[in-house]
Parts: sequence; structure tokens; C-alpha cells
Amino acid sequence: MKSNNTLKPQDILILLKICTLEKQKWFQHTLAEDLNISQSEISECLSRSKYSGLIDASRKRVNLLNLLEFLQYGIKYVFPQQPGALVRGIATAHSAPPLNNKIQSDQNYVWPYARGNMRGQAIQPLYKSVPKAVLNDQNLHEILALVDAIRVGKVREQNLAISLLKERL
Repeated sequence: MKSNNTLKPQDILILLKICTLEKQKWFQHTLAEDLNISQSEISECLSRSKYSGLIDASRKRVNLLNLLEFLQYGIKYVFPQQPGALVRGIATAHSAPPLNNKIQSDQNYVWPYARGNMRGQAIQPLYKSVPKAVLNDQNLHEILALVDAIRVGKVREQNLAISLLKERL
């Protein structure tokens, strides 16, 4: 059987979640619960991330420099996104903190979610469980919103998001 080591969008979600935990000890089953992803998918993600150099050999520490480089130069090409129809959802990109305090816009971007509190153009999240996962994790919400600003934003928004990601990670 041949294994596929190609990164998937949920790999970035999982790595960013690990980054938000900072020096806290974490386990695969707790990541699975927090992100609404199966434990087997967490394990596969860690294997793909190790292969790509985004996590260390022990599969416990994210290689921040490599991850930041990927986010800055690759994510908008590997996991591109275009704003879609107007829907109800959860704020992302420049419509969510921390960018919503720095960038004024008449257009909102949201992750589609029936229980969301904002209307805006739909941005498909990196993984389908993102809207539910960020409801209880403001730090993860802000980091994913910054990543979406890189994926869909203009150059100014992308540069601001990259700068803020470097500070936070």
C-alpha cells in the first residue's frame, strides 16, 4: 500500500491548534475533540506534517519557521479561496479580530455557519469543522482569520496578516 504524503487543509488547522496550545501538553484525542476531527485523521495529519517538515520527528513540536514560511508564501496557492455568495456565518479574514480593528471594509467575509452572527461573502474554511471549533477558542479563531486574510486578501491585508501571525506564533 502506498501512502500519500500530500498536505491537506486540515493539516494546517491541526498545526495551528497545536501552536495555540503553546507549551501545554497535548494529546491526539484532545485535539480530535477540540477540532471535531477523528483521532485517526489527527494521526495521519501528524505523519504528513512530519514528512513535509512542518512538525519535528517526535510529532509534538511545530517547526514554526517552516510553518510561517508556508503560510506566507504557499497557502494562498495550495489552498486558494474566492469569496462566494452572501450567507450567515462566523467572521473571518479582515472581518474578524484582530484585523477588523485595523482594516475598514463594507464587505464582510464569513465561514458559512447557520448559528453565525454575521452576514457576508462565504469563505470556505480550511476544514469543515472550523466554524464549530472556533466557538470555544478565540485564539484559534483569530489565527485562522489571519490565515484567511492571506488566502483571500489584497496585498496590504496579506502583509498585515503575516506580520500579526509572526507576532502570535
